Amino acid sequence: MNLVGASDFVSYREYLENCPGEFTKLFNTVLINVTTFFRDRIPWEFMSAEVIPRILARKAKDVPIRVWSAGCATGEEAFTLAMVLSEALGAAEFESRVKIYATDIDDGALLAAQRGYFPANQVASVPGHLLQKYFVKVEGWYCFRKEFRRNLFFGRHDLLQDAPIPRVDILVCRNTLMYFNAPAQSGVLARFHNALTEGGYLFLGRAETLLAHRATFRPVDLRRRVFAKLPSANLNTQLHLAVESPVIDR
Repeated sequence: MNLVGASDFVSYREYLENCPGEFTKLFNTVLINVTTFFRDRIPWEFMSAEVIPRILARKAKDVPIRVWSAGCATGEEAFTLAMVLSEALGAAEFESRVKIYATDIDDGALLAAQRGYFPANQVASVPGHLLQKYFVKVEGWYCFRKEFRRNLFFGRHDLLQDAPIPRVDILVCRNTLMYFNAPAQSGVLARFHNALTEGGYLFLGRAETLLAHRATFRPVDLRRRVFAKLPSANLNTQLHLAVESPVIDR
């Protein structure tokens, strides 16, 4: 409010109504883009040991594996997904089969994610053997290797307004739903249900649960906040999709 010279909330609201670009600045200010590689390590171990093998078991060798990191912030989650999947499939199969779509509404965070450069303190949680395999050190920074980065596609996406990324097998959205009220969460979860393939998996964060949405997802492991898509859910009253998504489906 001080930056735009608004003396109270009423005048700031008027400023927002007359300057649409201010909404983006306000939203980016209140967002807390806190993320780390392998954040809360146990869910990632569960993904490697349980989820990925189940997906591979039901997919033919030539069928792509599609993953969506929704609310990816500066990209650590998306790059963690790349490492986990590459370790499970091997580098060659990862390159030929996996597509990871990483989206956020914060343009600044997306720019940082697209660069793929991280200072030493940000990669401290990456196990040493993975750090050596997936990063190259450049003038004190750690850069995610290009040969693995080719499978990641970053784009701007509004979870409340834009159509979901289609046909994804794994959808990771951790500690993002907590920013929304209950009706907004229901709408986002309906989009997630639409995005996932039959039997696809949804990973949420510690502060989130799906106990009130048993018609759309079933808990696979509540401790790790892992859920599976339920078929034939009635979403007609929840789902209001945009005509098309701004993120290109490659």
